[in-house]
Amino acid sequence: MKIHSRIAGLVTSIFLVIAGIFVLTAVLSSDAGSAKPEKSQNYSPYADIGYPTDVYWGETHLHTSISPDAGLVGDRLSPDEAFRLARGEQIMSSTGQPVKLERPYDWIVITDHAEYMGLPQAFEENDPDILKTETGKKWAEALKKGGKAGYEAFVEMTSDFAEAKPSIPREALVKLYRKVWDLEIDAAERNTIPGVFSAFNGFEWTQSVGGNNLHRSVVFRDGPDKTKQVLPFSEFDSTDPEDLWKYMADYEEKTGGRVMAIEHNPNLSCGLMFAPKTWTGKPFDAEYAAMRARFEPLAEISQSKGDSETTPQLSPGDQFADFERWNKANIFGLVGTTPEMLPYNYIRSALRLGLQHQEELGVNPFKFGFIGASDQHTSLSTTRAENYFGVGTIGEPSPGRWKEFFLRSDISPKLDTYMWEMAPGGLTGVWAKENTREAVWDALYRKEVYATSGTRPTVRVFGGWDFTAKDLDNPDRVWVKEGYARGVPMGGDLASPPNGKSPAFMVKAVYDPDGAYLDRVQIVKGWLDEKGAVHEKVMDVAWSGDRKPDPKTGQVPLVGSTVDVENATWTNSIGAPLLTGYWKDQDFNPKQYAFYYVRVIEIPTPRWTAYDSERFGVEMDKQVPMTVTNRAYTSPIWYSPAK
Repeated sequence: MKIHSRIAGLVTSIFLVIAGIFVLTAVLSSDAGSAKPEKSQNYSPYADIGYPTDVYWGETHLHTSISPDAGLVGDRLSPDEAFRLARGEQIMSSTGQPVKLERPYDWIVITDHAEYMGLPQAFEENDPDILKTETGKKWAEALKKGGKAGYEAFVEMTSDFAEAKPSIPREALVKLYRKVWDLEIDAAERNTIPGVFSAFNGFEWTQSVGGNNLHRSVVFRDGPDKTKQVLPFSEFDSTDPEDLWKYMADYEEKTGGRVMAIEHNPNLSCGLMFAPKTWTGKPFDAEYAAMRARFEPLAEISQSKGDSETTPQLSPGDQFADFERWNKANIFGLVGTTPEMLPYNYIRSALRLGLQHQEELGVNPFKFGFIGASDQHTSLSTTRAENYFGVGTIGEPSPGRWKEFFLRSDISPKLDTYMWEMAPGGLTGVWAKENTREAVWDALYRKEVYATSGTRPTVRVFGGWDFTAKDLDNPDRVWVKEGYARGVPMGGDLASPPNGKSPAFMVKAVYDPDGAYLDRVQIVKGWLDEKGAVHEKVMDVAWSGDRKPDPKTGQVPLVGSTVDVENATWTNSIGAPLLTGYWKDQDFNPKQYAFYYVRVIEIPTPRWTAYDSERFGVEMDKQVPMTVTNRAYTSPIWYSPAK
């Protein structure tokens, strides 16, 4: 019986194998006319996805001790240490305090000032090329002496920024720049781990003529083989942004690499950042507009020195417009801000102005996406309220830091700025296919990015002509796939509409797991009417709880607050962890230029000043804000009529 059973089993096995071969052969050799059409799609829905599925967090604007206004006023940390903190390591701050992020970044750009880059190291190391110059020797001795002499030397140095005129000969500076630029590039290379962490090469072009902020953060896509072929371009080389773009174009032609610039802190430009004329006073033309759009695809909307989205004077109907507002003066406090300057200082207004330029020139010079950055001068990118280490070492955690001067204006005490007015700074979420320099840079350049005021909510939006509210009921892999297939993501352009169609938008926002629940999701629309006038409107499209919009204003009431200021705590007992929103523009006119972006508002939480008050046991002045409503801004989606 056992032998017969074994023989029977063997025969059965052989039969099944032969049958399988027969079936497989039949399938492979079947007549094409009788076979079913082949499908190119994999069985696995996650294989060979051609669009981004992950958001990567980082920032585009951080200074280390290589910047003179950091290294000469207490910052002792190197680019390596800045990268290590961003990668998730615990390090010691310049004031001897341990610091660590709540969770690592995915990428970061160090942007030390091109002007006098490395001067702190030159003084510390007694660089012979710098010390043999008259000014270099004088400054080195004064800074070593300290006190009034050191302060006066530092004031002389920073005044060179306002005058765009170096006091140290260019020949000595070029040798210094070569050394420290290579040092920064090597540090970025050491800290880059493809797929895990991307460290970018960059610098800040610090155009501050007369104290007006026209700064740009310059970000390279490339590694040492290309970036070491050039030196940073400073305002000492030229104060004209068009010359910066020429430097960038020459770099790309020479190396085959890529580079972009990001407009920084426009709220402090005294009406110059988005003014309708060039640096030399000429009106915009199509060539200028195209160059600006090509080389400056992004603008810094959230930053430690004030938020640059909008202001109540420009957006009186926006109940969230007054956020971390700096409307006093320019970057040095030399000129007070006037109402006439405001339209050219703020990003929402610039987006509206860009529609007018596009109608006139055929090109939109202000067609930019949004990023958030810290601009910290401590080598520490710490943008959370409970972990705020200040904009400079004088602002690192201490009982009295809130009342220190950030800027004492010579014009008027009304223009003085205090440390309590600083925000922790912003972050940038990038929808990229992978975490490499190339993929992250490409996502930044195509504007598939969004800014936050320092927290990390996940936000996604698609615009298209035939989306419905039911599309958002699908799981992420389905609605996101359809979003790309049938529409465009943040940073995209809507093509000509089918007859009678209006654009519809799908939005999904998820709270930061280390942060606060969400109050609401809004869509901000701007448009240009037939008479050439620009308009804006803010719509609540999703919100937590059972609140009802006001019948007159259409605004949803505030969510309330759970903040216990005295103990610097809050609870997620209000708000929602997830909000999805669908909105169709019923007022759409296919003949009108328009833009749309999403703003996500979190529930109130303690501001960094509340944490300081609780931890140090200090009582602050009544005008010091103690709560904050953090937020996110997606890059816009644009619509342009066919011409």
